[in-house]
Amino acid sequence: MAPNNITQIPERFLNDIRSIIEHGRQTAYAAAGQAAIMTYWNVGQRIVEEEQNGKSRAEYGKQIIPLLANQLTRDYGTGYGRRNLAYYRQFYLTFPQKEILHDFVQNLTWTHIRRILSVSNPDAQLWYLKAASGNMWSTTELDRNIATQYYERRLAAQLPANVVDLQQNTGKDPLDYIKNPVVAEFMGFRRDSTFSESDLEQALIDNLERFILELGRGFAFVERQQHIVTDTADFFIDLVFYNFKMKRFVIFELKTHRLTHQDIGQLDMYVRMYDDLVRGEDDKPTIGVLLCTDTDNTIARYSVLHESEQLFAAKYMTYMPTEEELRREIEQQKQFFLQQHNRE
Repeated sequence: MAPNNITQIPERFLNDIRSIIEHGRQTAYAAAGQAAIMTYWNVGQRIVEEEQNGKSRAEYGKQIIPLLANQLTRDYGTGYGRRNLAYYRQFYLTFPQKEILHDFVQNLTWTHIRRILSVSNPDAQLWYLKAASGNMWSTTELDRNIATQYYERRLAAQLPANVVDLQQNTGKDPLDYIKNPVVAEFMGFRRDSTFSESDLEQALIDNLERFILELGRGFAFVERQQHIVTDTADFFIDLVFYNFKMKRFVIFELKTHRLTHQDIGQLDMYVRMYDDLVRGEDDKPTIGVLLCTDTDNTIARYSVLHESEQLFAAKYMTYMPTEEELRREIEQQKQFFLQQHNRE
């Protein structure tokens, strides 16, 4: 008996085929992007070699890129114009070790590389290269992290003069995740805005994905205003997250004023309660973070914050500061961390 004619294929089958095609396309795009990046690096290397070979003729070195660009644009188009050839040369000079580069071009595009080349600090350049690849940052995420001096803020938290190498982070030390100041311009408040703690909390919830990106990798949102019941009273914790890399809960208390002893006492109580009533056997001790409008070195030195391994305080900024303002804030908050965690 002849089979019935098929008039419609199963949706599941169609979706499977679509998934295979999309995965193949993504793999091809990624491979093509990595191949392009390594091609640009190789071009840059060859330009530098030619310059060095002709070092006895200074004028020749100056003319290499213009002459090469004239020829290559005729052969391959504007991607090999004078400006791009200069970038390829800079790319090679910035990352001359091909083995390192091979390990960290996954998930990156040439746009990522161009943005990283704009960073002046060589250590920061390498860190951003590795972080962008490992964390699969989009170019928008990378641009924001560079603009908000992500590297410098983490460096300030890890302290002090003989600073910890950020490349060797295990991802288990809370100081790997506590940035100070926290830049939260995405909440939409103006520099001179007046807002309540509930307004601040709602703004963070409304922009939860961007807040988590600011906090760093590994955070998952648990609950807002989490209700904790004791024998004598009810308490509500502003924001609760779980960090899967640290394997511990992280609770946030939000304040619209400068750091006070009372705030620290409240946070300390919440952390102790959470460890006692919520934390599981496999979870590491809870971390408490107090976000406030400004910090205080005296409180850091003489409150329970000092030498505490579970309590942190950090300043938040509801606007995007200028590069100089942010640099100044990072230095001020570095001194606060020194006082807070007895790392002098």
